[in-house]
Amino acid sequence: MKDHPKRLYFIDAMRAWAILMMLQGHFIDGLLDPAFRDPSNLAYSVWKYFRGITAPVFFTVSGFIFTYLLLRAPRQGKDNPRLRKGIKRGLELIAIGYLLRSNIFGLLNGVIYPSFFLVDVLHCIGIAILLLIALYLAVPKGKTMRLGLVLMVFGMVLFLFEPLYTNWDLSYMPTALANYFTRANGSVFTIIPWVGYAFTGGFIASLFYRFRQLNYLYLKSMLLFLMGGIALIWYSSPVFEWMGLQTGVSLFQDIASNNYLFIRLGDVLLVFAVFILLRGLMQQKLFLSIGQHTLSIYVIHFMVLYGSLTGIGLYAYWHHALTPVQAILGALFFMLFCTWAALKYNHHRETIREALKQLMVWTITRVFRIVNLCYRQARMLWGRLSRLLSGAART
Repeated sequence: MKDHPKRLYFIDAMRAWAILMMLQGHFIDGLLDPAFRDPSNLAYSVWKYFRGITAPVFFTVSGFIFTYLLLRAPRQGKDNPRLRKGIKRGLELIAIGYLLRSNIFGLLNGVIYPSFFLVDVLHCIGIAILLLIALYLAVPKGKTMRLGLVLMVFGMVLFLFEPLYTNWDLSYMPTALANYFTRANGSVFTIIPWVGYAFTGGFIASLFYRFRQLNYLYLKSMLLFLMGGIALIWYSSPVFEWMGLQTGVSLFQDIASNNYLFIRLGDVLLVFAVFILLRGLMQQKLFLSIGQHTLSIYVIHFMVLYGSLTGIGLYAYWHHALTPVQAILGALFFMLFCTWAALKYNHHRETIREALKQLMVWTITRVFRIVNLCYRQARMLWGRLSRLLSGAART
């Protein structure tokens, strides 16, 4: 147990688990017939609870990974090479998020559907990365623990004040902007409170980096995660209720009555504890490779399930139409296919990118030729029309 981590393999394993859980969760939730969604059914209740853990784990791990890489870089402060990569990555995720919600046929007809402006996981993670960079730059260089405390404070503020901003009326804002803050228009995730999990992941990463040379780091961190997770799941609601009674502040009572953020954070800490405990079993190349290519898996699953770009996906044909057996078998096949396709894509990524680049150049060249031809034809027609009008005016 006296191991000082160089690469935190259990984080890649957690990310792999989270993306696979997301795949099956989206598939079953989108295609299972509502007649079989019985809360009294133990199997369904367990599945639904674990499905609720997926997004918090994904956000927390994303914040952890990016912050840990920031702190581990050879140069710190404004010279940190991860800053430019992070900004590029954050903007890239936001762009991909919008691209996945676009529809080619609608664009060809000059129509942008309202779903294009909805905010999802990729948008939020992209914004979270940009905010992590901003907070990193705001803290003096080399102050690892101060950065961690700042991230923890911002994360807890987002969680604590959720009952206040969840009912904001943002109808005065442009819909594309309001969707980042409210789910009233159909956004699945919003930057508040979900970015709070990324900040929490950054705080945990700062602790891991600060104490990376500590003996028995994994054992001690596992015990802390275990105790923290149990405390948040079982005792956070009673504590907030007690605080409300003692202070008379209704905010604490509101948190206690709908305490999903802190309870889910407790679930996340327990997941951390489990993966640290089992880290020796999770260094298989395939599992780690899945964790390192979650973006490709996410993009492919979105296109296959929801029909991104084309509008043709499984959702269009079997939306809420499958039996439990069909949904479970379909989810397993769906997970295997998306993972296989993503790994194949990454294996041949350079070849595919070169082919796409050539296709893009060919397309742009053809478009310019057509535009040039149309321009020449328009000039010719305009010349003829001008001569006809001039002749008619003289007569």
